[in-house]
Amino acid sequence: MPSFDIVSEVDKQEIRNAVDQLNKEVSTRFDFKGSDARAEQTDYELYLYADDEFKLGQVMDILMTKFTKREIDVRCLEKGQTEKISGNKVKQKVTVKTGVESDLAKKIIKLVKDSKLKVQASIQGEVVRVTGAKRDVLQEVIQLVKGSITELPLQFCNFRD
Repeated sequence: MPSFDIVSEVDKQEIRNAVDQLNKEVSTRFDFKGSDARAEQTDYELYLYADDEFKLGQVMDILMTKFTKREIDVRCLEKGQTEKISGNKVKQKVTVKTGVESDLAKKIIKLVKDSKLKVQASIQGEVVRVTGAKRDVLQEVIQLVKGSITELPLQFCNFRD
């Protein structure tokens, strides 16, 4: 029986490349001369540092630009609270969301079941697996999910006949 998986993944190496490009640009830009603006990465968590809120916003804009150029969807970014650290400096945690969360997975399954297509959808960890009798029906499900779910970038992989 044909099946495919609905996932949300981001390449960790591409994130690292984007952060490196951001740090390089910040170090060469005139408006950041003498400031401590930078970004650090630990797995799927980024920490942005700047001298004040305005520069932090500029660093975030540069990050989004670098992500876009590296073909990473910026909808996967979740901004945290801005924290004050020593003196006037600020820090912000940005989380890169991966995997389909249970609420979104339930929404996808409900969408597929309400469509009355002859497929079965099930949650398997952070993946939603869709199984059907015909390949054409599975392609209809892909189009339905692409058109309806917009809050998180989704990929469709492991298509098996």
